[in-house]
Amino acid sequence: MKLSILYKKDFIKTPEKRKKFKMSLGKLADDILKSENVNVSALNIIFCSDEFIRDHNKRFLGHDYETDIITFHDTEEEGRIEGELLISIDTVKSNATKYKTTLNNELRRVVIHGILHLCGYNDKTHAEKKQIRKKEDHFLNNK
Repeated sequence: MKLSILYKKDFIKTPEKRKKFKMSLGKLADDILKSENVNVSALNIIFCSDEFIRDHNKRFLGHDYETDIITFHDTEEEGRIEGELLISIDTVKSNATKYKTTLNNELRRVVIHGILHLCGYNDKTHAEKKQIRKKEDHFLNNK
């Protein structure tokens, strides 16, 4: 899987920490995709501001509000998936405080959530939300 990370909003200050962070996210993504038996050929993760994600949420989904993550994906003819995760670092920081967890844990949960969407999990109904949360907890606590 080709992993690209773009920082529209900077929150990791040194190239060494960015490299370590990318390696950690790559391993996390690979572990989840292997466990779920899903083939993702390319994954782009874009860390952005509330303003950026709100604009995309409104433009592509018709929702005029901020959110922590938006997952986009496309399935190629060969069945491989290309995905893009937009993650608002502003909302993730706010949620980390709200849920009394670390920024790192909340970031990992959001990335896991986005990857699970690429694996076909949804969160529209109460039952779907319960299922995806259980999967998030599994990967957050076991990886």
